[in-house]
Amino acid sequence: MAIKKLWTIDHTCGHTTEADLADRPADRRAGYARWLAARDCADCWRAAQGEHAESTTEWLAHKRAAEQTAAEEWSAQYRMPPLDGTDRAVAWAARCRHQLVSAAYTALVLEGPTSEAEWNAIEDAVRMLTRAGWWIDQREADPADLPELLDAATERDRPTENPHC
Repeated sequence: MAIKKLWTIDHTCGHTTEADLADRPADRRAGYARWLAARDCADCWRAAQGEHAESTTEWLAHKRAAEQTAAEEWSAQYRMPPLDGTDRAVAWAARCRHQLVSAAYTALVLEGPTSEAEWNAIEDAVRMLTRAGWWIDQREADPADLPELLDAATERDRPTENPHC
């Protein structure tokens, strides 16, 4: 007598489905059928994932909006120039610049040996870097490395007064 290949699964969501387990070895079909029964059916699982994906997307959108607002307020407060790049890159880079420079102030001035006068020179160098891509590239940098990163920035990352350069 052949071991059955079609199994009736009563899922925890209350739905019943037929599962074709012919592709599984005969000695593993019963265990897999028990495992399936301990879960929601495929339709209920997909529906639950869709709800979770929507809530995650909504949460992330709110978080990004709050970060963007904070970055814009910070930029205005500290007279940071607008960044150059695509709209999407500029928004992302503004958040990166805000987070990196704020963390660098904490690491270098509040917790480190840098004076306010030295910080003002660093802040002036920050204002000179307006290429959005540069700030995005530095998003995972150690905040204490900001002065060295600013020194390493190239002319391509800084605007010039001559538009024909």
